[in-house]
Amino acid sequence: MHQVLLSRAVKAGRRARRAAAGVRRRVERVDTVPVLAARLRPRPVLRPVHLSVLGGRTLNVAVRYPRRADGIGTALLHLDHHGHRRTAPLTPEPQPDGTLLLTATAPLRFAPHAGPAEPGVLALGPGVWRLSLAVTDATGRETLADLRAAPPRTVAGPTLPHSPDPGSGALFRPVRSADGHALLKVARPAPQAELVALGLRWDRVTVQVRLVGPLPRHAGWTAEAVRQGSGSTVLPMPLEQGAGHLTADLPLAAMAADGHVQHTWEVRLRSGRTRLKVGRRLTDVRHPKRVFRTPYRSIALADGRLLRVHAQLSAAGNLTVSCAAYAVPAHQPSEDRP
Repeated sequence: MHQVLLSRAVKAGRRARRAAAGVRRRVERVDTVPVLAARLRPRPVLRPVHLSVLGGRTLNVAVRYPRRADGIGTALLHLDHHGHRRTAPLTPEPQPDGTLLLTATAPLRFAPHAGPAEPGVLALGPGVWRLSLAVTDATGRETLADLRAAPPRTVAGPTLPHSPDPGSGALFRPVRSADGHALLKVARPAPQAELVALGLRWDRVTVQVRLVGPLPRHAGWTAEAVRQGSGSTVLPMPLEQGAGHLTADLPLAAMAADGHVQHTWEVRLRSGRTRLKVGRRLTDVRHPKRVFRTPYRSIALADGRLLRVHAQLSAAGNLTVSCAAYAVPAHQPSEDRP
């Protein structure tokens, strides 16, 4: 019996290791891009201790430099793409063994068109940017080095390995070239309607939305509630435009027209042929439905009906609203007393 259990445990361990290796290979394939144009002169390649984009818009780099601390003048981090260069200063931090740790923390900003450089900010356009170092010693001699790609991050955990910029919606993602060099891939933001606030009141539900990404110029937007499973059931919503936000109240009375039959609705914005689902996507949360939890609410309408409403995020991050009227018990006449 013990031998059977031991054999099963060994096989389970092998399956787990194979599954983990498969996940690592898939992550590497997703984060790998073709080799960029080779340099005329080969450079030394340094492996970063840390390379990441935190919060979707802050680049963090830490590289161990083998030279002694007293031999460094200035150190710069270069990001190059099709003749454009962005530069961030590297701070030398002496280590106990006499070497240096070069670190940089720089805010990122999506800039689709080349413009004047903003001090302290890396304004990057779409595409793949090559990372390299330029270190000047005390004598003025400059040493150029490339960065080797950091180990791929695992996909486990409650947060995503790469999250979009919560301001612009662009995605700054560290990737690797096929020959193992570190790169930063910048993806354009997609048009979307980001949920800013959800107001659950005793007599209404209010949504506040922010438009993100490239949108139709001079667009006039309308809001609507669309019933799931029946795309022909569309209810218009009054939309108010504020300072950078759009606000609308859900048409709960019309959404609960079928009485105690519950339906689920999606909230969308429309401008011409452009339709955007309202939701929360500019976040690093892997499972929005599990994290952004909202309570059921009892809402009283002006016509006297009492509704049971649940506004929540779907697994994909879209705002959905289930709505139904409470069933009113039938009136039962009292028995005649003698």
